[in-house]
Amino acid sequence: MGQIWTVTMYIASSLTPKKESNRFLLLIFSPKPGRLNMATRILFLVLLFICSSGNAYDPSPLQDFCVADLKSPVLVNGFVCKNPNLAQANDFFFAGLDKPGNTSNPLGLGVTPVTATQIPGLNTLGISSVRIDYALNGLNPPHTHPRATEILVVLKGILYAGFVTSNPENRLFTKVLKKGDVFVFPIGLIHFQLNVGETNAVAISSLSSQNPGVITIANAVFRSKPQIHEDVLTKAFQVDKKVIDALQAHF
Repeated sequence: MGQIWTVTMYIASSLTPKKESNRFLLLIFSPKPGRLNMATRILFLVLLFICSSGNAYDPSPLQDFCVADLKSPVLVNGFVCKNPNLAQANDFFFAGLDKPGNTSNPLGLGVTPVTATQIPGLNTLGISSVRIDYALNGLNPPHTHPRATEILVVLKGILYAGFVTSNPENRLFTKVLKKGDVFVFPIGLIHFQLNVGETNAVAISSLSSQNPGVITIANAVFRSKPQIHEDVLTKAFQVDKKVIDALQAHF
């Protein structure tokens, strides 16, 4: 007779502890009692790798905190921890979100980020924040955060906000947001906000990564270094070469 091996596995998450909702039972049958054959061992290791890495975006903390050593020359996924005995309250503190960002630019947009670079104590905690200021008609142009979901709270003004789903549907979800309203932009999806009110607008966003990243679509396409070949863009956008030249010159 063979033997059934019972293994309890947890889906790793940088945001949630081990609990019933992310635990499952894996039953493995071995034809020879007392041991697993090579193929079964390989299958087990593959499943273990998938379950331990597939749901984790930021590194999960293995200690109370890992204050970033921003001066360390060592390159890792995130920041190296400094000696926890040297941590101070200021490592977990940032002052300045009460101050308006500079909106004197073509977009009328001011962004004040609060990531692990500004608060070293955020390192490995999988969260960050940002204050966004919008001048009249100010625009946070279509962009994406490759490593984070975003939740936005309007503190002042009126914003037209939305996001677009992935291919092939490309569905547009939009909402006009007023003071106190909240809107969510799922991870990786292109989204935007436009000030449609009669005053300046202010919002605070929280993101599910210490370093969510930003890819502004227009900048990525028309201001890449080196530039994307014009034949690629004329065919992709189905426009004349002169249009592409003008856009690349503008950006």
